[in-house]
Amino acid sequence: MSSESSKKRKPKVIRSDGTPTEGKRNRSDTEQAIEIEERRIQSCVHFMTLKKLNRLAHIRLKKGRDQTHEAKQKVDAYHLQLQNLLYEVMHLQKEITKCLEFKSKHEEIDLVSLEEFYSEAPPSISKAEITMGDPHQQTLARLDWELEQRKRLAEKYRECLSNKEKILKEIEVKRDYLSSLQPRLNSIMQASLPVQEYLFMPFDQAHKQYETARHLPPPLYVLFVQATAYGQACDKTLSVAIEGSVDEAKALFKPPEDSQDDESDSDAEEEQTTKRRRPTLGVQLDDKRKEMLKRHPLSVLLDLKCKDNSVLHLTFYYLMNLNIMTVKAKVTTAVELITPISAGDLLSPDSVLSCLYPGDHGKKTPNPANQYQFDKVGILTLRDYVLELGHPYLWVQKLGGLHFPKEQPQQTVMPDHSQSASHMETTMKLLKTRVQSRLALHKQFASLEHGIVPVTSDCQDLFPAKVVSRLVKWVIIAHEDYMELHFTKDIVEAGLAGDTNLYYLALIERGTAKLQAAVVLNPGYSSIPPVFRLCLNWKGEKTNSNDDNIRAMESEVNVCYKELCGPRPSHQLLTNQLQRLCVLLDVYLETESHDDSFEGPKEFPQEKMCLRLFRGPSRMKPFKYNHPQGFFSHR
Repeated sequence: MSSESSKKRKPKVIRSDGTPTEGKRNRSDTEQAIEIEERRIQSCVHFMTLKKLNRLAHIRLKKGRDQTHEAKQKVDAYHLQLQNLLYEVMHLQKEITKCLEFKSKHEEIDLVSLEEFYSEAPPSISKAEITMGDPHQQTLARLDWELEQRKRLAEKYRECLSNKEKILKEIEVKRDYLSSLQPRLNSIMQASLPVQEYLFMPFDQAHKQYETARHLPPPLYVLFVQATAYGQACDKTLSVAIEGSVDEAKALFKPPEDSQDDESDSDAEEEQTTKRRRPTLGVQLDDKRKEMLKRHPLSVLLDLKCKDNSVLHLTFYYLMNLNIMTVKAKVTTAVELITPISAGDLLSPDSVLSCLYPGDHGKKTPNPANQYQFDKVGILTLRDYVLELGHPYLWVQKLGGLHFPKEQPQQTVMPDHSQSASHMETTMKLLKTRVQSRLALHKQFASLEHGIVPVTSDCQDLFPAKVVSRLVKWVIIAHEDYMELHFTKDIVEAGLAGDTNLYYLALIERGTAKLQAAVVLNPGYSSIPPVFRLCLNWKGEKTNSNDDNIRAMESEVNVCYKELCGPRPSHQLLTNQLQRLCVLLDVYLETESHDDSFEGPKEFPQEKMCLRLFRGPSRMKPFKYNHPQGFFSHR
């Protein structure tokens, strides 16, 4: 390295003039060349030494690496040997654990108890002298006994299978016989239809009805079964039938079709639906209301025949989403009736069954859960839909076996046969009584509108032979008009003037005296008597507020009505009350004191025989009629 650096150095050049300078220069060059040669030799020696040291370093490094590699191989061999040993230890531990946890198949077998084994197994298998002290031999003996028992059971099983095959063959033969018998029976049934009609035994029709009844909803099915049973046991004239589409009823119970077909056509329909106009909110609500008020396709018809051959037709429906039943009623008579003006609402389908039981108007739903359903679709009350759907009377629900607890509203109520059976007989009797009383009122109103108070021969003894006062007017009035009458305020305040009642106004005259009678007719007539309020126009206006005798007259017809009921079922009560009012007006006018200052005959001469004309400081008149003596007395 020193020689190379010396070579690279450039000699200094001394520029001078003259020969002495050149001689010095030659000596210095020789010395420098000698020095350079020495330096070169030294550098070669040093270089050779450096190469030797380098070679020695590489030899030592290789030797160290070899020694390290040999040691590493020994360590790897020892480590591999350790891993093999650990794996063998782990494998042995697993095998030991597996052996310890091994469960034999005989442990899963439910062997017989030891007492049963030693009592039932033969000595050749039990070997009590050996097995009692050796649990292993005992287990082997119990397994042998189990095998022996299973062989016996397998043999018995094969015998049972063979018997089963024989029985199946016999069943198949009998089934073929029965299948061939069915067409013959059908032909026999068809041939016997004329005989069934002649003997009034419609077995075929009843069979078809029972087949149709299988598709009725549970409440209508309960009604159908209980009404049919009641008709067979108690009322042969009761007719029960089923109307509606059976196919639609079957479709309600079919599972929904696979939606793959809809998905395949969704692309084609999507274009059409986008072009259609989206329905408004009002239309959507109407659709929801119609869906909520949807009726079941099938309905049950009951025809109740009365003694006068009049028929009450009842059609029962079931509202599926509301879980309630409704009914529509219609009355038909054997003879066409002349409808009087005042009898317009008597046989109306909307009111003929109102308040069959007290307070049951049929204007609101009996299911408390329906109100929450109505709130979702904007229905305020069911009253607006009863003309279309029918009336949801409480007794209708009970006939269908439905009972709705008021404390806890429930969405689903299961029908109960006992509930229907316990109310069937009472309700049927009430329905017949209601029709008969309405028809009786219908005929009576026709006479009352012509000024004739019909009194039957059975009730003639309740009145004197001669009655001078006459009914001159009988009209129906509205509920609002009744409430506006000044002499009916106490009835209104007492809560006896409900909107379900019928209101009438009667006018009874004798001479210049005119007696107005405002009548409240409860839908439950005649079990609930009519209520009368009176106003007499004669020598001023007299009502129960200013005349005690008017109050006594009202008491005679309102309180003592049981004397006027006549023979059961008391359909003549209203006309008897009106006839009693005519008699009371005669007594009132004839017993009135005559003013002696006026000359001439009395306007109302006394024709009724009275034991005593007045009694007490209030000068009460004798209004009680005594038969057969024919005189009037005080109560």
